[in-house]
Amino acid sequence: MVKLTELQKELSKEKLRPAYLLAGTEPLLQEEALAAIRAVALESTAADFNLDRLHGAETSAIQLEDSLRVLPVMAARRLVILTEPEHRRGKASKALTELLAKEVADCADWEQTVLVVSATKLDRRSRWVKAFKAPAVEVDCAPPKPGKAVLAFIADEAARQRVVLGPGAAQVLSERIGPQLLLMRQELAKVSLLVGEGETVSREQVMLSAHDISEQPIWDLTDAIGAGQSADAISQLGRLMGSGAPGPVILATLAGHFRRLARVREGHPVPGPPFVVRKLEKQAQRYSLLGLRRCIESIHGVDLALKGAGDLPDHVALESLVLDLTH
Repeated sequence: MVKLTELQKELSKEKLRPAYLLAGTEPLLQEEALAAIRAVALESTAADFNLDRLHGAETSAIQLEDSLRVLPVMAARRLVILTEPEHRRGKASKALTELLAKEVADCADWEQTVLVVSATKLDRRSRWVKAFKAPAVEVDCAPPKPGKAVLAFIADEAARQRVVLGPGAAQVLSERIGPQLLLMRQELAKVSLLVGEGETVSREQVMLSAHDISEQPIWDLTDAIGAGQSADAISQLGRLMGSGAPGPVILATLAGHFRRLARVREGHPVPGPPFVVRKLEKQAQRYSLLGLRRCIESIHGVDLALKGAGDLPDHVALESLVLDLTH
């Protein structure tokens, strides 16, 4: 298993492996790992012809096999992305994962195809998971644990952004932001602008810049949405945005929440204290599985809008989304 930084270092030397398993629930790590692989694997001029995106809920073993056998068009390689291969149960799922295990075991012979499998949860006893050994590799996309792991992410991200942190600055960021990687990235960029390029960021400057989100009602927002309480959900959203919580962070939290609801609706276990699991189970009953998938698609659509693809102001797009999710 390699960390994201190790993967990026490999790819910077154009060391491209035939198969990757992106394992873990942290969306920022999943997205960055995939982006790094795609940038090396695909030639931009022919990317649209040489990219297949498959989802375990809709993909058969035959479809995966066909996708892995197709030759690239006007390029050296194709990229095949398979998301959540264990999404379904039954014979279809077994056939898909058995083929996946076989194909990955033989991936050393691949010359024109790169496979990326993305999975939030793994059964490490599965043959297909065990197949991801050299030359294939598993990339750790699990969220960091509070404490040392978060501090390590801060150090790596600060180095990437060329932000110099003074004594105690990283500790304050860790305490105030916690294992929310997207928000941590934004806070580092913000405090860097505050002090100026090349200047050392002090502990006191971080305390002035980084808002403490530990008491923000982010979970009150997800609770109100899950309970179908539209007015309360809009009120909680207003509090979050008024306290400075960035829209992308709110969206990332909502996306993670609805992914957990979908897993519960499908009958899969989710980690967490018993009272949290019970709450998720109760909320999941309000939605059909199709409805939850549509909610996740809506969140993704608003994410694209906030990145420049939409015409509505951010707060209006978020309010509209919250109303959709509560109904």
